[in-house]
Amino acid sequence: MIRAIVGANWGDEGKGKLTDVLAENSDIVVRFQGGANAGHTIINQYGKFALHLLPSGVFRTRVINVIGPGVALDIEALIRELASLKERNVPDPQLKVSDRAQVLMDFHVMLDTYEEERLADRKFGSTKSGIAPFYSDKFAKVGIQVCQLFDKDLLHARLVNSLTKKNILLKHLYNKPELDAEELTEKYYALGQQIKPLVCNTTNLLHDAL
Repeated sequence: MIRAIVGANWGDEGKGKLTDVLAENSDIVVRFQGGANAGHTIINQYGKFALHLLPSGVFRTRVINVIGPGVALDIEALIRELASLKERNVPDPQLKVSDRAQVLMDFHVMLDTYEEERLADRKFGSTKSGIAPFYSDKFAKVGIQVCQLFDKDLLHARLVNSLTKKNILLKHLYNKPELDAEELTEKYYALGQQIKPLVCNTTNLLHDAL
């Protein structure tokens, strides 16, 4: 049986709690969209947790947890969240990360923050977690997918292309320092290596499970 939990776009609707309950009798739990600006509160025998990226089935050791291609993947946030579970003696979850998930980059957070500052009293009230610039890049087809982190030359080329416009904005609109593609390439290549054991084609994984 397939169950889909979808909110009414208000937030704080209990989606994480409901997923945790249903995970007890599920084989796979999929986080299919959204980013680390979310917060799903789970209370169990290990304590109280606020999950931001991890699917809410991570406390069930037999459950495969999937971060799907629609997720705004903040890799550093994911690594911190996994480490926080380990620190509290939660068993290592079965976690799979889509090779097609798009990566939320440092500059997405920067641009989100700088735009709120520029708008001043006209600001939108952003969480400043980079979500709007992330989706702008995704729909403009200039974002970085997880699978592109493993080829340093490809990653560098993608970053050079993406930063061409962003550095113009940083310099001339926000009066901020420009970003260096070489530096970002090294950082995100290294982050990619850290999560590489978790990465797979989750589309095939789910098709096979059906």
